[in-house]
Amino acid sequence: MKRLAVGIVVCVLALAAGGAFYQFSYLPSNSAKATPAAAPAAAKPQGLPVEAAAVTLDTVVDRIVAVGSLVSNESVLVRPEIAGRIARINLTEGGKVEKGRVLFELDSSLHRAEIDQAKANRDLSEKNYERATELLQRGAGTPRSRDEAVASLKVDDAALAYKQTMLDKTLIRAPFDGIVGFRKVSVGDYVSPGQDLINIENIDPIKVEFQIPEFAMPKVAEGQRVEVAVDAFPQTTFQGTVMAIDPRLEAASRSIVVRARIPNPDGRLKPGLFARVTLETARRTNAVLIPEQAVVPMATDRIVFRVVDGKAVSTKVKLGTRQNGQVEIVEGLDSRATVITAGHQKIREGMPVIVLPAAGKGTGGGA
Repeated sequence: MKRLAVGIVVCVLALAAGGAFYQFSYLPSNSAKATPAAAPAAAKPQGLPVEAAAVTLDTVVDRIVAVGSLVSNESVLVRPEIAGRIARINLTEGGKVEKGRVLFELDSSLHRAEIDQAKANRDLSEKNYERATELLQRGAGTPRSRDEAVASLKVDDAALAYKQTMLDKTLIRAPFDGIVGFRKVSVGDYVSPGQDLINIENIDPIKVEFQIPEFAMPKVAEGQRVEVAVDAFPQTTFQGTVMAIDPRLEAASRSIVVRARIPNPDGRLKPGLFARVTLETARRTNAVLIPEQAVVPMATDRIVFRVVDGKAVSTKVKLGTRQNGQVEIVEGLDSRATVITAGHQKIREGMPVIVLPAAGKGTGGGA
């Protein structure tokens, strides 16, 4: 009986061991059931998180920025051509004048007396000429007498014209329309030839003169647009066009002087104002633009990393104009590209990348 009991115990233990082996070997366990749910997590794609932006198309304007000064369209210091005493002044300082208007009158009494004398001499010479001609026709005179009478008449005509010119110069007139400045003389002053009397400025339109470096000379041409800003009107810009380019460079600065014309109907702009000038040299539409931070210096080259099929692809580019935090790409990219803007430090060619949602773009690649 004792042996029978031992045999029964051994059989029970053998059956238990066999059941355990079967369960662990052939039946699915709890961990095995969880495996399919965990599979997607294991298959999740891995990559370096980066920020990216798509290429944009916009209008690009090439500009040259310079400083200069405003100058009058026409400017003159009025001076007398003859000496004399000022008898009358016909102007208001700071007021407008028209071309031909008499500004100053010099005392003309002496010149009028000289004209009367010249007229008398001329009348006498004319009568002598008529007598000499009549005597020659009757055979009582000589050709020499007639010729002398003709010469005397011409001399007196010239003298009368000279005296008349001197009388006309006692009236000092405005050479063009403009605004007068402050007069430097008063009624009763005796003035000499060439003495400053008053300045006249024509300021509509007004001109701006500025200098550009010699390397920019090929980009400048007549008719190009300029924008002018002055400190007197900080919230306003004034539009104009290039009217002339000096053919000679300044030897000291190796720069060229450019002159532009600006409409000034209200007269707000004044000669002598300091001006900041922006010259537009070219305008291109549908230019390829990317954020400046997307460009990576690489020795003497510039590259960008494109996102292509979830991977970083380096591309050499040629840069153009920079404006508003963006840079123009002249060569190397097309309008479908997406470029990496942040995370360049760890990027290597062909490395998988994940574009962060903050960039507003997916990982879809462009060419």
